[in-house]
Amino acid sequence: MLPKEASLTERPVGRRVALVLSGGGARAAYQVGLLLYLRRAFPDFRFEIITGTSAGAINAAYLASHPGTLGEAAEGLAKVWENLTFDLVYRVDARALAKSVVRWGTRLLSGGSALSPRAKGLLDTAPLRRLLSSVMATVSGELVGIAENVERERLAALALSTTNWATGQTVTWVQGRDVDIWEQPQRRSAHARIGVEHVMASAALPLLFPAIRIGSSWYGDGGVRLVAPLSPAIHLGADRILAVSTRYQRTLTEADRPVIRGYPPPAQVIGTVLNAVFLDLIEQDAHGLRRINRLLARVPPEQRGALRPIDLLVLHPSQDLGQLASGFQEGLPRGLGFLTKGLGSHETTSADLLSLLLFHPGYLEQLMAIGERDAEAAHSRLAELLGAPAAAQVAAERRP
Repeated sequence: MLPKEASLTERPVGRRVALVLSGGGARAAYQVGLLLYLRRAFPDFRFEIITGTSAGAINAAYLASHPGTLGEAAEGLAKVWENLTFDLVYRVDARALAKSVVRWGTRLLSGGSALSPRAKGLLDTAPLRRLLSSVMATVSGELVGIAENVERERLAALALSTTNWATGQTVTWVQGRDVDIWEQPQRRSAHARIGVEHVMASAALPLLFPAIRIGSSWYGDGGVRLVAPLSPAIHLGADRILAVSTRYQRTLTEADRPVIRGYPPPAQVIGTVLNAVFLDLIEQDAHGLRRINRLLARVPPEQRGALRPIDLLVLHPSQDLGQLASGFQEGLPRGLGFLTKGLGSHETTSADLLSLLLFHPGYLEQLMAIGERDAEAAHSRLAELLGAPAAAQVAAERRP
């Protein structure tokens, strides 16, 4: 019997499998845990299509550009996240933070005067650019491993989504073989030799991280207007999709339980908005895809036209990652802790805003462990979706 997340259709051999990695800032460490389990349970499997948005773009680009197997790539990516600290992602020294706050304050109080300083982002992400350039092979900023994997047919396509701040459009940058671009009024794609700047742009959290210039336009986080996060994978020909969300699915009782008392602090408002922008849409898109699958199951294949059933599995954290972040507030760098407390992060029991910025080794380690456990719990569904050999499933089921 197929899992609820999958369509009621047979799986012909050779159908394209896509990995879709959503955003969530530091929460993307959860995705790494899942990849570590795939390395252990399905060592020979390879995703033909990989798409990423926001922090998920970092993981997607690393996987797509790595010269080795999925298992080797997952192991290398895990080492990157295991060694991450705040100062490897953005500047956290008091001087840099104070300078940024003064720049923003002056900008706001000047009434937009032409003489006021340009405010680009609250946090300086120059360290992240250096990190990405050091852990992935680059030539003039281009991730050269992507072209090599495409040429050797180890990868069909990589797609990273960004937001063009000048037009408000979602622009998905695609590199692969035999790729047809798609264009809609608010969602379009473009061929690219994907590089560090594309990754930086996709991960540029609005207002927090500075926008990135690509060509003549400035781009930011791809999750802002990507109302259909599964669509890039489908446009690229995926028939089976594994989507990894970093949003905990609360029960009805949990959803009704307040996480603050009194008037909502800015941290709660910002966290709720960012969740709606980056994390909720994948569920809406998945719901729509499942409805289409059910309709197509009633239509003869010869009458479906360009439509096709898509087998889908969406994995979510089994724990509230925002709530987990609350326990690490005292471990923040002094300046960052001062700013987040000023926004009221300590007034909520589910620190969603903090969780995006919490590149604390202890927090990241826990997220990876949760991701690995959740993937193991979903082994039978993963094996079915990925078409894993029976031997791999039996071996995994026999593990103590």
